[in-house]
Amino acid sequence: MLKIAINGACGRMGARIAALAFEDPELKLVAALERDEHLFLGKDVGSVAGCGETNIKITSILSAAADVLIDFTSPESTMAIAEICAKKNIALVVGTTGLNQQQHEEMRHISQKIPCLVSPNMSVGVNVMFDLVARMAKMLGGDFDIEILETHHRFKKDSPSGTALRLAERICEATNRKMDKDVIYGRHGITGERPINQVCMHAVRSGDVIGDHTVVFGSLGERLEITHKAHTRDTFARGAIRAAKFIAHKPPKIYCMADVLQM
Repeated sequence: MLKIAINGACGRMGARIAALAFEDPELKLVAALERDEHLFLGKDVGSVAGCGETNIKITSILSAAADVLIDFTSPESTMAIAEICAKKNIALVVGTTGLNQQQHEEMRHISQKIPCLVSPNMSVGVNVMFDLVARMAKMLGGDFDIEILETHHRFKKDSPSGTALRLAERICEATNRKMDKDVIYGRHGITGERPINQVCMHAVRSGDVIGDHTVVFGSLGERLEITHKAHTRDTFARGAIRAAKFIAHKPPKIYCMADVLQM
């Protein structure tokens, strides 16, 4: 039985992962972590996750022996728990978005000690979308303009979403575009005609939208769109659990959801 710890157990994602992990016969939930000052410290995680009594108290210190830790928190919290996992030899699944370049470099360093799976989106459908948009961009060529639209709930802190950034990265990789040169973020004012290689990302924050992503390929006379809409956070929670099962006992290195899906 795989022993699972969750960092950010009281968050929107953490609570759903805790509930689903507790119900999974292949998993044993052994730790539910939150920041030092959190109001729910000492409570049973089941009271937050809505899955009944689990006998797992919410703590700020990882003292239980775990095989894998799943993290959906903030970049700072993610990097702090990653260092602890490296010291304790615990595999790490990271769904946190907004990591900067230095933090990604630190994660690569940590992955020399423990297996780390880092993905901006744990959804199976979105990871298929990553592959499809790269292939579509390459096949359609320079005659098609590319725009990326993402919509999330009003509480999301980073913009554009990590998923939108990954979509742009995959498009750039497939078409020899450069993220720092060809990708822009919204438009304002007299911008002139659209440059041929430009990829523009648009971020919408509205209500309680879990996550919608659309890539638009448009030319003179036709338009092709590919869209993913998340109906429930369980989509990401189940993907994270699938990733945890995959990464357990793997050799140290950086993994991604494409490895899990064998794409």
